Amino acid sequence: MKKFSFRATLLQMLVLILTAFNLLRAWTALAWRDTLNEFSVQPSSTILMVSGAVWALCGIVLLWGIWQRKAWAEKLLLGASAGYSLWYWTERLVWQNPHPNWLFAVIVNLAIIVFILFSKKSLTREAYERNFENPKVD
Repeated sequence: MKKFSFRATLLQMLVLILTAFNLLRAWTALAWRDTLNEFSVQPSSTILMVSGAVWALCGIVLLWGIWQRKAWAEKLLLGASAGYSLWYWTERLVWQNPHPNWLFAVIVNLAIIVFILFSKKSLTREAYERNFENPKVD
């Protein structure tokens, strides 16, 4: 099995970190459900648990697709990154209190999206299965 490029490895690490974060988020919302409901947390513990589980499942499928070098992994990566950004900003603007660090969040979000857009080509099969026209003969 061929090795992944450095950019593809960084993409996998990013997906793995976000998947682990969302698994932890879903488990924490389930484990602390009574406490979260007692303090009327917005969004509710059910929404936190379901959204964490959905994004964790999406991340697991994406990781599997990347590791297996599936053709659809690149498209799922783009869709998942756009959907996750949309979900993050919807949750932040609708349910959370205003935070003074919005500029930092925008910059980090844009940097991650730009990195994904520039690095997605390293996931395609063509990047690994190139046939050279004039291979060297040893």
